[in-house]
Amino acid sequence: MNHQELQRRFAKLTTAHLADACIRARLPVRCAPALLHAVVPGSRLAGRVCPARHVGSVDVFLEAFEGAAAGDVLVVDNGGRLDEACVGDLVVLEAQAAGLEGVVIWGLHRDTADIRAIGLPVFSMGAIPTGPLRLDARPQDALESAAVGDLTVGREEVVLGDDDGVLFIPAAHAEDVFTLAERIRDTERGQAEQIRAGVSLRGQVRFDTFLSQRRKVPSLSFRDHLRAVGGAIEE
Repeated sequence: MNHQELQRRFAKLTTAHLADACIRARLPVRCAPALLHAVVPGSRLAGRVCPARHVGSVDVFLEAFEGAAAGDVLVVDNGGRLDEACVGDLVVLEAQAAGLEGVVIWGLHRDTADIRAIGLPVFSMGAIPTGPLRLDARPQDALESAAVGDLTVGREEVVLGDDDGVLFIPAAHAEDVFTLAERIRDTERGQAEQIRAGVSLRGQVRFDTFLSQRRKVPSLSFRDHLRAVGGAIEE
């Protein structure tokens, strides 16, 4: 799936739809920790991961931009540190000038007001005034992968972000995951319309039937029942 197609299709989806689609596709659900959120509420981003491991100097980001393609998302690994900001307004402005779609930071940012004014989507764990007060040895693979919480992500993945958080999915499976997500979205919209029209969700998913069947077969899960009746409220 190329960048334009990714953007077009994600515009009508949420990360929740895509996370549910990963479950249905039997793929790992790779969510960034909940502490990572948009600097500007309502921000959305979708693009290929452009990883960079920060060790105290901005040069790793500038080098990442040299090899980035338009529509990529800079994913910064600062080890989840809460004692320094590793990205400020100049890095975000340079990312925008390089054609990147946004920035995701496993760490903190600063220059919040300026970042908001720039308008490029930025997701981070929060803000602090100080920049790095260190310069560590740079690993040879600093531009090959990035840690985000317990995840390790790289260029073979796409990253998606919205008000629910940040999700990573394998680029090779993006087409299938998006198709499943669109089906889930359409099913949920139909269910919501029926609730507004007076048809309860319990009635739509035949919850009384599920309770009756579970008494006979205690191992029956609600998800198995939903798959049988075409519901989509859990995946």
